[in-house]
Parts: sequence; C-alpha cells; structure tokens
Amino acid sequence: MSSFQVVGGNKLSGEITAQGAKNEALQIISAVLLTAEKVTITNIPDIVDVNLQIELLQEMGVKIDRQSRDTCIFQADDVNVDHLGSEEFRAKSGKLRGSVMLAGPLLARFQKAYIPKPGGDKIGRRKLDTHIIGLQKLGAAFHFDEQQHYFQLSTSGLKGASLLLDEPSVTGTANILMAAVMAEGTTVIYNAACEPYLQQLCKMLNRMGAKIGGVGSNLLTIEGVEKLGGTEHAMLPDMIEVGSFIGLAAMTQSEITIKNAGIAHLGVIPEKFAQLGIKMEFRGDDIYIPSQEKYEIQTFLDGSVLTIYDHPWPGFTPDLLSIVLVVATQAEGSVLIHQKMFESRLFFVDKVMEMGAQIILCDPHRATVIGLARKRNLHGITMSSPDIRAGVALLIAALSAEGKSTIQNIEQIDRGYQYIDKRLQALGANIRRIN
Repeated sequence: MSSFQVVGGNKLSGEITAQGAKNEALQIISAVLLTAEKVTITNIPDIVDVNLQIELLQEMGVKIDRQSRDTCIFQADDVNVDHLGSEEFRAKSGKLRGSVMLAGPLLARFQKAYIPKPGGDKIGRRKLDTHIIGLQKLGAAFHFDEQQHYFQLSTSGLKGASLLLDEPSVTGTANILMAAVMAEGTTVIYNAACEPYLQQLCKMLNRMGAKIGGVGSNLLTIEGVEKLGGTEHAMLPDMIEVGSFIGLAAMTQSEITIKNAGIAHLGVIPEKFAQLGIKMEFRGDDIYIPSQEKYEIQTFLDGSVLTIYDHPWPGFTPDLLSIVLVVATQAEGSVLIHQKMFESRLFFVDKVMEMGAQIILCDPHRATVIGLARKRNLHGITMSSPDIRAGVALLIAALSAEGKSTIQNIEQIDRGYQYIDKRLQALGANIRRIN
C-alpha cells in the first residue's frame, strides 16, 4: 500500500486543468457495448476505476485501441457474454460499483447480464433496487445467487414500459436508459436523474441512432430502435475536481486558475463555494481564484446559520460535501453540513477534529463546523483515506496544516483523481508518494 507524505503551509500558485469526468466515463464506456461499430472516446480520466472498467470490457472480448492515456477506440463486435458468469469477472467487477452499468447494454444487445455485489466506496448502503426493478419492468427476469452474491438477468426480448423511479438514481437511470434504447416500443422514465453526465450519455446515444426525448429533464421518453451505430464522444471536465480545486485554493490561501472548467455544466457548485466566502472570477471557461487571507461564511437572509446539503441535480452534489466541510474549518463563521444520501460519509471528520478543527458530529448525516477564522492553524497527523472524496478532503486539510501529515490508503484517492500528487507538485505543493 502507498501513502502521501505532505508538509503543509505552502501557498500554491499556477494553473491546473480538470480531468475528464469519472462519473460520466463509467456510463459512456458501458454504452460502447450497444453497438458492433467503433466508438471513439476522448478526455478519458486515467484513474483506477475507469481503467478497471476498460479492463472488464477487454476481458469480455471488446477490442480496445488506446491511442493515448485519454483517448480510446472501442469495438464490441465479438463479445464473449459467457465470460460475465466467470469467477474472474465476478471478482474484478465486484471491486467497482460502475460495473453494474454493464447490465443494461448487455441485456439490450445479448439478452443476458450479470450484476455483482456492489464495490466502490464504503460510504453506506448503495442499493441496487432501482436498477433491478427497472430492468424487470422492461422484461428482464433475475435470479440472485446467494453463494456467489451476484444477480443473473435474462430476457427473451425487452419491451418498452412506463417507469416511475423510486429515486432519481444516476447509475439506475443510466442502466435503464441503455436497456430501453433497443427495447421494442416506447419507454417512459419519470423521476429520472438529469445530471450533466446523464445528459451526455443521452446525447451520445442519440448520435448512435437512439431516439431519446426530454434530455435534461426528469421525464425521458425513449423509442426503441433495432440497432445502434458508432460515434465519437468527448467527456466533460470533472465537476468534482473543479470543486476540489476551488476548496484547495481557499484553504491554502493560494492563487490558482482552473483551466477548461466546464463552467456551463457546474450548476450551483460555484454558488455554494461563494456562500463560504470564496472569491472567484470566470474568465472564459477558466475559473480564477485569488489568494484570500480570510473568507467569511454567509448566513441566510434572516441571520440564521447557513446549511449546505446534498440534493439530486440541479441541487448540490454529495461528492463535494466532504470538501466543503474541510474548507469551512478555516472560514469565519459557522455552517451545518447535512449529508442526506449516505450514512457513513461524514465519519472521516474525527481525523479533521484531531487536526484541530472545531466540528460537532450531530449524527451520521449532520455535522456543524465552527470556523477557526485562521486564528489557529490545523496541524499535521497520520490518517487514512476512507473513500475517494474524504481522501481528497483530508489531503486539502493536510496541505493547509502546519507540519507533516501522512495519508494512508491513498489507493482510494487514486480511484478518482489522476496523477494528483504530480499535479499538485506543479503548483508548489510539498507532497510525496511513499510506497
């Protein structure tokens, strides 16, 4: 296992470019299974989770021409569907929650699929009900193997249906959508997720010959087609990286420009960081964050304490609440962080409190942060990264702290952030990878 050794307290400066979007990549790469023609994808993030998804496709027979680390040509013209039932596939796909999105395309094109027990972050329950129930309504039957812990799905032919999702799950919507594009008849998905990455998937599928209406709304209408063709697709910048870098600049009092930030697709993310008192300027598609000696958390109009909570798009993404919490520790003022979706995501705050932050963990979903207003700096400690986003939040805390910090289990960070140590070193950070 590897660790990061960080000496904090340095002001950083320079330009940094956000990688391609991780959450978009896992959907888009799954969709290449819907056609036997070539699909070219660019701006692919070179991270553990995405590379694992590409390996899974390759091992089931998809031809992959990786022209560069961020560009791949896929061709799924000779897929070995039976490989999905192998122990090797179950073991590897079980490490990655994104592998669940292979089920929709496989059912649509090959009439059978396997869903392993979910892997990924240990941030609480991440149920598969939305996926399974949606695919069932399209005509898939499923069997759960209790010994091997995976679902086996099959169909004699998917048929369009009217679906009301119990939650606007992004991966659930993507999975059902990819199954529905080649189902017989019309499918209506109400309470669908409408994140920019889901919109990107819809636009790609329409270029391939799908007929999807309502893109960008929570009501999707899909007219099934018999066949899809090839296409080219470019990933959006990763909004979670953009938010992470805004927080990094504020915490370390740094002057940083985030290049090609995809501002049109960030939703309320800049607004939420502005509520923490962070100044930023939009320069074309770049975000400039000036060095700030201090930043003050806003209150609501009636003077009550600000609450920042997660909500389905166009609300604030849960993936940035860990970053917001850490950034608030050095602000002036107080904020209540309410993490509604995952009951274990705030359990990393004990590490931040050990560094000297003033945080009250109210319950598994809520934490109150009393900002130190830079009257007292955080100090370095040894800690472990519990999940991707908490890991980067701890890294930001370490970069702003006095003294040396050691962050263990950085494999979690590598799952979502490419070359993060090298990119931060280019800004002047004192960070070293220890094997």
